[in-house]
Amino acid sequence: MMLRNLSLALFASSLFATSSAQAENIDVLMSSVFPQGQATYIGYESVERQDIPLSAAVDRKYLIVDFRMPSDSLPAEQLQASVHKVCMTLLKDQDLIRHLSDSGYDMVSVAFDRSSQFDCL
Repeated sequence: MMLRNLSLALFASSLFATSSAQAENIDVLMSSVFPQGQATYIGYESVERQDIPLSAAVDRKYLIVDFRMPSDSLPAEQLQASVHKVCMTLLKDQDLIRHLSDSGYDMVSVAFDRSSQFDCL
């Protein structure tokens, strides 16, 4: 019984460490996407839509990666290039994508302001 409890405790702590490492990995990865002054990484938020049934073919759980640009409005070409840069950085990290997928994420979105989100995957 004691061995089983120890095994459960070790398993739970490894899950927590993995989650913390993944969160840190996202923060480190996203903080280095843009040179200083181009865009500032704010953080990320996990969103799970409880109003969508689990059996629906619609995205239910997704991650929003949030940045802020120094100016309020960007030309469409620069905004598109910025979204592409963030998405490609995420996609190249196969371990992170695998972990997000295994954790049930259906989609990752990028935001550069409070009113718009752009889907990566």
